[in-house]
Amino acid sequence: MLLIEQEIDISVYMGNDSLLAYFDEVVGKHVDGKGIPIRFAVTQSDSEKYHCELGLLTGTDYFSVSKSTSIFDLERREVENTDKFNAVMIVPTGIGAEIGGHAGDAGPAARLLAGACDTLITHPNVVNASDINELPENGLYVEGSVITNLLMGTVGLQKVRANRVIVLIDKHKDERISELTINAVSAARAALGLECPLVVEVEPPIRMLARYSTSGSAVGRVEGLEQICAVLRQHRGEYDAVALASVIDVPEEFHTVYYEKHGEMVNPWGGVEAMLTHAITMLFGVPAAHAPMFETMEIANLDLGIVDPRMSAEAISNCFIHSVLKGLHRSPRIITDKMVFTHPGVLTAADISCVVIPDGCVGLPTLAALEQGIPVIAVKENSNRMDNKLEELPFSPGKLFIVENYLEAVGMMTALKSGVAPSSVRRPLEETKVSIKESSQVDTPSVATEESGR
Repeated sequence: MLLIEQEIDISVYMGNDSLLAYFDEVVGKHVDGKGIPIRFAVTQSDSEKYHCELGLLTGTDYFSVSKSTSIFDLERREVENTDKFNAVMIVPTGIGAEIGGHAGDAGPAARLLAGACDTLITHPNVVNASDINELPENGLYVEGSVITNLLMGTVGLQKVRANRVIVLIDKHKDERISELTINAVSAARAALGLECPLVVEVEPPIRMLARYSTSGSAVGRVEGLEQICAVLRQHRGEYDAVALASVIDVPEEFHTVYYEKHGEMVNPWGGVEAMLTHAITMLFGVPAAHAPMFETMEIANLDLGIVDPRMSAEAISNCFIHSVLKGLHRSPRIITDKMVFTHPGVLTAADISCVVIPDGCVGLPTLAALEQGIPVIAVKENSNRMDNKLEELPFSPGKLFIVENYLEAVGMMTALKSGVAPSSVRRPLEETKVSIKESSQVDTPSVATEESGR
């Protein structure tokens, strides 16, 4: 089994129907049975084309994966539940986001947004800070592809008290690095109260290669996924969530250049990690998250000096996995049985009040919100490598709000929650629009007479 990333250009859609359905059709023809799409994003768009990145899982005959479902599948929500205000916060992995593109540095923004809603649903890239995780008390830690499925209406989320977390790690050539990870798991058991039924050293290890796309986003390739799948299938009844730790192959100089660039270099590790966890979640239907392992102790012992604050969590961490364990400890259960969607303890697309994203990001969550009529709040200050104009997407009036920063995003969330039109609290207040239509301009239905019906 192999995970790869492809880049494709798609002609701009000129129709009036669903943009999501258009992408589904074009990607389906491009793939043509040669793999299963697990990730999709529009990294750049202009008047002629969408430049897209597509993650593909190939060689799945080994695992008998069902191809009846697609990442583009949509179950349209018929209603919006308004008894609670629940928000989704997304900072896509590997796009060099100014806030959230480093090491858990979107955590303060997440805590800010969480204060303005009943539940904040977010993903590992937002709050994982190596050995630190500051998920808000009312936050739900959900793998990125699950957020997509939630917004698409194909899964629900059920809060849990705790998960049994299985941990799969590379059988590292340097035992000291494996021991660091095992000690981190033991620390989580002792201090967090984590239930870990099993730690498995995978031999031979999978191969993860981190690379950059032409857009400058972090992508990659994963080889040898069969080893992980075999272990997870063997122990399927013993766990509720999966933590993974493995070496990610990057050029050796990246370990110092990344810190020397003071945040200018896109984190090379995150993109391939997202590909792996998307695949595991799709195959097994459970929460999953990944932590990288040092290639050597020499790299682990590099003297980095004082680094950019946004990256400092990485500089003080040894094995990066505690944030993963803390997040997975209470990550919600993924519900696929639609008969259970109406249960009061299950969150579905009908319960989502808004989605907060960096400006310019067009991926499946944005497209799902567009289709579902869920308001999208785009934050301009969170600049990134994606180059799209959200205003050019066919959002319904009052469903797209572009704000300067996360502080303003909270104000917009509060306005939505309160039912206050944002324009009503801005000045100058526009004149009330009045339209006069003559009776001759109004279409009236024809009335069939008895004679005309003969």
